[in-house]
Amino acid sequence: MNTWFCSDLHFSHWNIAQYAHRPFKTVEQMNEALIRNWNSRVKKHDIVFHLGDFCFRNSAGGKEGEGTMNKAEDYLDKLNGHITFIQGNHDKNNSLNAIIKHAVIELAGQEIFLVHNPEEINTKYKINLVGHVHDLWKIKKINHSYIVNVGVDVNNWHPININEILAIIAKFEKDGNGQHDTANK
Repeated sequence: MNTWFCSDLHFSHWNIAQYAHRPFKTVEQMNEALIRNWNSRVKKHDIVFHLGDFCFRNSAGGKEGEGTMNKAEDYLDKLNGHITFIQGNHDKNNSLNAIIKHAVIELAGQEIFLVHNPEEINTKYKINLVGHVHDLWKIKKINHSYIVNVGVDVNNWHPININEILAIIAKFEKDGNGQHDTANK
């Protein structure tokens, strides 16, 4: 059993493809790729922490670019793993009904703070995992805390595991603590 992290799938939110420079030609292609990429890593009994913005609530006759009508269940049925959802800014009004605003877990000998928005990190913890910023940056350091973006837009549209997170931190330290931009562009 493995533990995975990701954020900002934005299923059926077509405008996000342009905003976050996603390489997909249609919302259907984006949704299918995200499901395929998820299931290529996450197995049936794995644990996944999704840090916000799972799907976009679209409405009949809604704004152009919103995508297709959907419910979270449309995607949950297609994804492997046991998922714990941290609420993102788009999860308040969709059918997901996420109620956890942040969490602290212990993994690989570390207490890790999980939250959607980087503005809500807790620098009491050495590692903070976040989403929300899409492809703006991958890692930052504030005081003694590493802020790692687990969003799919900077992780090749896949969930990532703790070993990959620790490798991102190690590379950050080796490269001299500069802010790291996405490698996906």
